[in-house]
Amino acid sequence: MIYELRVYQPVRGQMPKLLARFRDKVLPIWERHGIRPVGFWTTLVGESSNQLTYMLPWESLADRKTRCTAFQKDPAWHKVRDDSERDGPIVASISSGRQHNVFGLLLNYDQP
Repeated sequence: MIYELRVYQPVRGQMPKLLARFRDKVLPIWERHGIRPVGFWTTLVGESSNQLTYMLPWESLADRKTRCTAFQKDPAWHKVRDDSERDGPIVASISSGRQHNVFGLLLNYDQP
């Protein structure tokens, strides 16, 4: 299993629009492509409070390539992106890394 950690730096003032795009539009498209995020987070304390971080699990790099390619080619995604950026870009930058779970554990800290 490989995990991809992505960090979005929205254009100043565009975080609400970026969150709405993911929540209302992107997640249903991802679901159709079998892309199921581990979670989404905004930065509370750190270098920048204007960040959206999320993690995606993949069976392999080939699985990632197959699913991401299908998503990137999906006309529904193109419409969502174009509609949400009609008044200008909402994302200033994106960083991404692929991680390998060395201990084979995923801890659920949301449980009491």
